[in-house]
Amino acid sequence: MTATAGTERAPRTTAELIHAEEPVLAHNYHPLPVVVAAAEGAWVEDVEGHRYLDLLAGYSALNFGHRHPVLTEAAHRQLDRLTLTSRAFHNDRLAEFAERLTALVGQDMILPMNTGAEAVESGIKVARKWAYEVKGVPADQATIVVASDNFHGRTTTIVSFSTDETARSGFGPFTPGFKVVPYNDLPALEAAVDATTAAVLIEPIQGEAGVVIPDDGYLTGVRELTRRAGCLFIADEIQSGLGRTGRTLAVEHEGVVPDLVLLGKALGGGIVPVSAVAGARDVLGVLGPGEHGSTFGGNPLAAAVGTAVVGLLETGEFQRRAAEAGGVLRDGLTELVGRGVVGFRSRGLWAGVDIDPAIGTGREISERLMAEGVLVKDTHGSTIRLAPPLTITDDELRSALGGLEKALGR
Repeated sequence: MTATAGTERAPRTTAELIHAEEPVLAHNYHPLPVVVAAAEGAWVEDVEGHRYLDLLAGYSALNFGHRHPVLTEAAHRQLDRLTLTSRAFHNDRLAEFAERLTALVGQDMILPMNTGAEAVESGIKVARKWAYEVKGVPADQATIVVASDNFHGRTTTIVSFSTDETARSGFGPFTPGFKVVPYNDLPALEAAVDATTAAVLIEPIQGEAGVVIPDDGYLTGVRELTRRAGCLFIADEIQSGLGRTGRTLAVEHEGVVPDLVLLGKALGGGIVPVSAVAGARDVLGVLGPGEHGSTFGGNPLAAAVGTAVVGLLETGEFQRRAAEAGGVLRDGLTELVGRGVVGFRSRGLWAGVDIDPAIGTGREISERLMAEGVLVKDTHGSTIRLAPPLTITDDELRSALGGLEKALGR
C-alpha cells in the first residue's frame, strides 16, 4: 500500500531508522546505534522498548532529567500564550527571566541568545568592543587568550582557536586575534597577556577534553591576573554551570566572580535552546541598539522555560544533590581503578574516566555499556565521560557503575 498524506507510517525498527538517516543526514556525528523514542527522568527508551540509564544527559543540557514536570509545565503553559515576538518588541516573560538569572549567578545584566556557541561568539564580540571603547586598545588589534584543548563550540571563529585538528582541519582560513596557552598554567597565561589583551576565555573545567579539572588556585590566579592586567575574565560555564559540579557555577568552588559568564545547555531545561552572556553592567553596557542581536534570543518560550530552570536552582536542591551523588560516583569509580580504569577526574556529577587501552577504546566501552543498559559518550581515545542527570538516584547510579564494571570485564 502506498502511503498518502495523513496516513500514519508504520513503526520502523532501530536498524531501519539508522539506515534511513544515512542518505539524508550529514555525517557530522557518529552516534551509538540506539534510537531513542521516549524518556523520563534518568531513563530513555528506544523504539523497541529497551530502557537505558542516560549518563550523558545531553552533554549537561538535561541536568534536570528528561521531561522534568516543572519545566514541561512551564513550556506547555507558555505554548498556549505566546512563543515568539523577536526583540523588535518587548515580551512579558523576559524581564523576570533576566532579573532572576542575574541574581542566581551574581551578575548585573544578561544578553540572551540561543545556543552555547552563540553565547561564546557574543562574549567575544562584547570583549572586543569593551577593549576598544573602555580599555583603549587600538582598532582591530584586540586579542583574546584561550587555553589549549578547549572546546567552546563549532563556528568558524571558535574553531580558529581550537587545538583539536578534527574540529579545525578543512575549515580555514581562520579568524585572527587569539593566543593559545596551556591550560592550568598561570605563568604561560601571564606571559601571553599584554596591552592588546581584551579577555582571557577559559572553561573552569574542560569538558570535551575529558573533564579536566585545574589545580586549586588556578581560577583565583586567572582572576587576579586579569585584574592586574586590566582585561576581562570570561568563564565558559556552558557545560560546567547550573548545578553540574555541586555549585551553581564551577567558579564558585574558588569563590571567583568573572566579568562575563557564558551559560547554555541546562538553561533550556532540555526543551528549547537557551543561552546567555551574564556580566557586569560596565562590560555588557558597551552594546548599543543594532550592534548585536538574535531573532529568537530572549523569546517568550525560552524565557518561560529559563525562568523555570532558575526556579529549580534557586532552592539549592540540585546543587546539593550533585555534590552528594558525586560522592557515590567518586566512590564507585575509585573501586574500579586498577580493574580496567587507570584513572578518573570528577567534580559533582561529572567525571572523565580513563580506560585501560588494553581493554578497549572509549567507543568500544561505550558500546559495551550500551549492551548493559547504560548510555555514555567517549572522547579522546580511551576516555569516557559521565554526566548523569542531577535527578538520578543513588541506586540508579550504582546500577550504572555496576554496568561499567561488567563492560570492563567483558
